[in-house]
Amino acid sequence: MWVFGETEMRYLATLDPGEASTRLDVLFAFDVPAVLVAKGLEVPEYFLRAATAHSVPVLRSPRSTKEVYQLLKPFFELQLAPRTTLHGSLASVYGVGLLFVGDSGVGKSECVLDLVERGHRLVADDLVIVSRQGNDVLMGRGHELQGHHMEIRGVGIIDVSALFGVRAIRQQKRIEVIVQLELWDQYGDYSRTGLEEEVQEVLGVPIPRVTIPLNPGKNITVISEVVAMNHLLKYSGVNSAARFDRKLRQYLEQDYE
Repeated sequence: MWVFGETEMRYLATLDPGEASTRLDVLFAFDVPAVLVAKGLEVPEYFLRAATAHSVPVLRSPRSTKEVYQLLKPFFELQLAPRTTLHGSLASVYGVGLLFVGDSGVGKSECVLDLVERGHRLVADDLVIVSRQGNDVLMGRGHELQGHHMEIRGVGIIDVSALFGVRAIRQQKRIEVIVQLELWDQYGDYSRTGLEEEVQEVLGVPIPRVTIPLNPGKNITVISEVVAMNHLLKYSGVNSAARFDRKLRQYLEQDYE
């Protein structure tokens, strides 16, 4: 979109209408989606004819050129941002965006529902629309028709907002950790120390990933809360696994001396 402010319109006014029309024809030939004239300035007839000839809509705003840019920039950044859809459930746990992924029926929705019951917040269930904002920020939200409904097998479709109130939901949340839920595999290679950090790229942005095996009796909700708190701890500069490993190595080195 081209924005014409007072400077541009004054420049056109210094030209002969025929010359100005010719230059506008060259400009509009670049497949311009729309033109916006700021400050409520009058639009000359030759301007409108040139725009009509190239099927370019002409809009006018009473706001200043600076205000127009301030409003349009974030709007276009959001609308034109790279995006994709993921199958999973997104929740805000202690302010950390946890994206639960895994095979269908593994228990993603049930885990998020239990988190909501414990005071955390649902963002989206089953279908998560992800957009990249800036270089390294992934924002997730649900589909507008889906709202904050969830499918619980054996129960059906429920409305989390109606059941738990508006404090139990969020419209969007930054995705900070991916929680991979999978059934326990005795031959699986699961992290025991947390020193080896998994990363998964989404839209070119690396996101920490935690794989949690599921077996009978495991309290996945509490583990999810620990994942969120551990992420906050790392964000503040404290890596518990690395610190424990360092202390253990120091102790062993002293023991051998």
